Amino acid sequence: MQQDILINWSPQETRVAVLESGAVQELHVERTLERGLVGNVYLGKVARVLPGMQSAFIDIGLERAAFLHVADLLGAHPAVRGANTEERDAPLVPIEKQVFEGQALMVQVIKDPIGTKGARLSTQISIAGRMLVFLPQDDHMGISQKIPLAQRETLRMRMNALAGPPDAPGGGGGFILRTNGEDASDAELAEDISYLRKTWARIKDASVRLPAQSLLHQDLNLLQRVMRDLVGEATQSIRLDSREQFQNLQTFGREFMPAATEKLQHYKGERPIFDLYGVEEEIARALGRRVDLKSGGYLVVDQTEALTTVDVNTGGFVGARNFDDTIFKTNLEAAGAIARQLRLRNLGGMIIVDFIDMTRLDHRDAVLAELKKHLSRDRVKTTAGGFSQLGLVEMTRKRTRESLAHMLCEPCAVCQGKGIVKTARSVAYDILREILREARQFNPREFRVLASPVVVEILVDEESQHLAGLSDFIGKPISLQAEAGMGQEQYDVVLL
Repeated sequence: MQQDILINWSPQETRVAVLESGAVQELHVERTLERGLVGNVYLGKVARVLPGMQSAFIDIGLERAAFLHVADLLGAHPAVRGANTEERDAPLVPIEKQVFEGQALMVQVIKDPIGTKGARLSTQISIAGRMLVFLPQDDHMGISQKIPLAQRETLRMRMNALAGPPDAPGGGGGFILRTNGEDASDAELAEDISYLRKTWARIKDASVRLPAQSLLHQDLNLLQRVMRDLVGEATQSIRLDSREQFQNLQTFGREFMPAATEKLQHYKGERPIFDLYGVEEEIARALGRRVDLKSGGYLVVDQTEALTTVDVNTGGFVGARNFDDTIFKTNLEAAGAIARQLRLRNLGGMIIVDFIDMTRLDHRDAVLAELKKHLSRDRVKTTAGGFSQLGLVEMTRKRTRESLAHMLCEPCAVCQGKGIVKTARSVAYDILREILREARQFNPREFRVLASPVVVEILVDEESQHLAGLSDFIGKPISLQAEAGMGQEQYDVVLL
C-alpha cells in the first residue's frame, strides 16, 4: 500500500500525518516546550560527591545540578552481567572511590527534572534505534522478554552474526532486540546496527572535542524519528513545509539514512499543507465520539481510564437485500474503520469492540478476518481475540505514547470530563434543598443565591411558586443573583 508522509513544522509544534492510499492513518504531534531530556547524553562535571548518600551532583549545564546515584554508575557493580549470583550480590564499590569533584563524566538523563528536583543520571549509556537498543559499554546480546521464549535463541544467533566480532573495526558493544524487531529482516537489523554505531562514534568524538557541561547527543526529535521509524519501502514521499527543517533533515538523512533522504520533498505551496490534504478535518473528527461510515452506519468511540470501547451501529444504512446482509455489510465496513481509528487516535491498552449481533457464523468469521487484515498494517503490536459469548471482540494494542485526545485536550472545566451536566431544573431543585438544609442549621437575615443565568431564570419563572413557598416556610427572604461566569452546575448559597 502506497504511503505518503506530510510534515507541518512551526517553532512551537511539529505535526506529522501518515497517509495510505490518500487517507490519513496516523497523526504524531510534538511540542517544543514539552520535549523532555530523557535519553540526552551530556559531558557533565562532578560538582559535589556525597558519600553519606552514595550519590553525586553533576553539573550538565542546566538550571539545577543533576543527581547520580552509585547504583547508576558504570563499574559500581564488581561483577559483569551473566556472573553468578554471589558476584552479582557483592557490595557496590563506594561512589567516593570512583568519582571526584571537578571530574568530567559522560552521563545520560534517565529521569526528567520534576519540581525542585534535578534530572537523574546514569553513566550506563544506551541508544535507542528503530528495532534495537545499543549498549556501547557492554557486550550483552539481549532479546525482549515479550518475544516468545522459543524464538529468542534463534534471534540471538542472528543478532550475533549481524553484529560481527567485538574486535572488528567499528564493532563492539551489546544490543537488545526490541519487540517491534521480532519480524524484521536481516537488512533492516543491519541498517539499525549501522545507524546506532555511527551515532555512538559521533558521541565519542564530541566528548573529546567539547568542554564539560556540553550536550553530546540529544534524543531524536519527531522529524528525525520520522526518518528512522516511519519511512519504509512503501513510502513514496516525505513532504515538509519548512525550508530550514528540510535542509536539516537532508543533512541528518545523508549521514544515517541515504535511501530515505531521496524521498524528501520541500512543500512550497501557499495553502497550508494539512489543509490541502484534509488533515485538519481528520484531526477534528478524531477528537469526536462519533465516526460516520460511508454506508450510513457509524461508530461510537469512548475512551476511559481502564479501556476503550467501540460500538457499531447501522444508523441510516438500509441498502442490503435483507436484515442479515445489512448488519454484515455494516460490520465489514466498521472493521476497517476501527483499525484506522485505533492508529489515528493512537488508542492503546484494552479495547472492546461491540459489533452488531450476527446470527451466521460465516459472517462473524469474515468480519473478524477483515479486522485482523487491517490490524496487520499497524506498526504498533496489536492482538485481537475471537467473538466472546456476549458477541464482543477483545483486543489489546501496545501503548507507545499518549493518545491524540490526551495530547491535544483536557477535561472540560464544566463537566469535569463526565461529558454531561445536570439540567438547569435539577440544579434549581438542588439549590432549594440546600437552602432548606442551611435554614435548619443557621439563622441568617437573608439567603442569597448566586447561580448561572439559565438556572436563575428557571427559579424566577417556572419555579417561582416553589421558591416563594420555601421562603414562607423558613421565614426568611431569598434573593437571586445571576453570575455569567458560573457553569450550569455551579452555585453558591450566601448567608447574609
